Amino acid sequence: MYTFSNKLKIGSFILMALGILGIAIGFISAPSTIEEAKAIVASHGDGHGDAHGAVDAHEVTGHEVSAETHGEAAEAHGESHDSSHDEHLLHQLQNKPWAALYVAAFFFFMIALGVLAFYAIQRAAQAGWSPLLFRVMEGITSYLVPGGIIVFVILALSMFHMNHLFVWADADVVANDHLLQGKAGYLNPTFFLIRAAIFLGGWIFYREYSRKLSLKQDESDDNSNFKLNFRISAGFLVFYLISESIMSWDWIMSVDPHWFSTLFGWYVFASMFVSGITVIAMVTIYLKSRGYLPDVNDSHIHDLAKFMFGISIFWTYLWFSQFMLIWYSNIPEEITYFITRIEDYRLPFFGMVAMNFLFPVLLLMNSDYKRLNWFVIMAGVVILGGHYMDIFNMIMPSTVGDQWFIGIPEIGAVLFFAGLFIFWVFRALTTAPLQPKRNPFIEESRHFHY
Repeated sequence: MYTFSNKLKIGSFILMALGILGIAIGFISAPSTIEEAKAIVASHGDGHGDAHGAVDAHEVTGHEVSAETHGEAAEAHGESHDSSHDEHLLHQLQNKPWAALYVAAFFFFMIALGVLAFYAIQRAAQAGWSPLLFRVMEGITSYLVPGGIIVFVILALSMFHMNHLFVWADADVVANDHLLQGKAGYLNPTFFLIRAAIFLGGWIFYREYSRKLSLKQDESDDNSNFKLNFRISAGFLVFYLISESIMSWDWIMSVDPHWFSTLFGWYVFASMFVSGITVIAMVTIYLKSRGYLPDVNDSHIHDLAKFMFGISIFWTYLWFSQFMLIWYSNIPEEITYFITRIEDYRLPFFGMVAMNFLFPVLLLMNSDYKRLNWFVIMAGVVILGGHYMDIFNMIMPSTVGDQWFIGIPEIGAVLFFAGLFIFWVFRALTTAPLQPKRNPFIEESRHFHY
């Protein structure tokens, strides 16, 4: 049985405490009036905000007062534009701590969700190499419960107008936006939260039921639990593919409700899948370094690193396909998404591509390097950092515009959720033996060599 070391436990508590402090500072320092917002921007040397003097995605969606005729627009260009721009600036700065919290909450939740998909695939494929890693995967997916609850609470608070992350949740915005009026049947707070509850319920139910069957199989004298786990895993993957796609539209793409991409669900899936596999590898290597999982060998780590390499290439393929097709077609409604990111987020936007593609390719292409634990850990840290920046690039431009900055709220949110993730996952690992006993493929997994 695994024992949660006091050093790691105390470290997780310290991370959570520092994170709560950083998150609190972010909310306390957020402006409450337009004058305070202007003062904050001025104190940062006008920030990014006045660099354009132009409308961004959220202004188009309704934060800017629109005129009904060209004549009225000319008259309103003065005071009305200035006041609406000031109000929009206030909303952006008020969104900063919320967006930082949401990015970190979703990032760590998506790691657990990516591991859940990988686990279900291994179960449905009846893979022979991976059963030794099932307890690690089950430990990581335990985070779905607290992580999912926190994400749902943030979504619910957004629907109750505690922030301006989802502009379509504001009835006044929708009233002045014909496109959002056409989407109101789908993008409305009640239906949005119902979908979120269904998705979270389905993912958590599968995790808990599959875990129960996995533990029962250890004490069983036949393979009935294993076979049932196989069947529900195959069925769950159908639900997962549908729910994950819709979740990505709802929770991420709808922060910019005028923009859409038909492969966005796959793009988000690739990000969460490679992040989840990376964490499986890192947790496994840590446990081995502490003397656990003695039957896990270099070939298991090699296969995990192969997935890290391969899914990084898959993510890059999807990123380039989305970017190239939108750039080539040059349709104004589509290219605004990338123009905003290239102009205002150049470093995190292109830095993310380097971290998620160039770095894994250069580090993990060589087969021998995939067997070096410290090398896999180093590559994993970069991959996780890159995919945090991926989520950052998805959320921030549409919620805080060009007022972004990686500061105390962003760092604090990452520290808090990292601490919570570590505490919850490693506590879950103490509840059952780290090696399954009666999985039909356990001997094949034990003697796996590549």
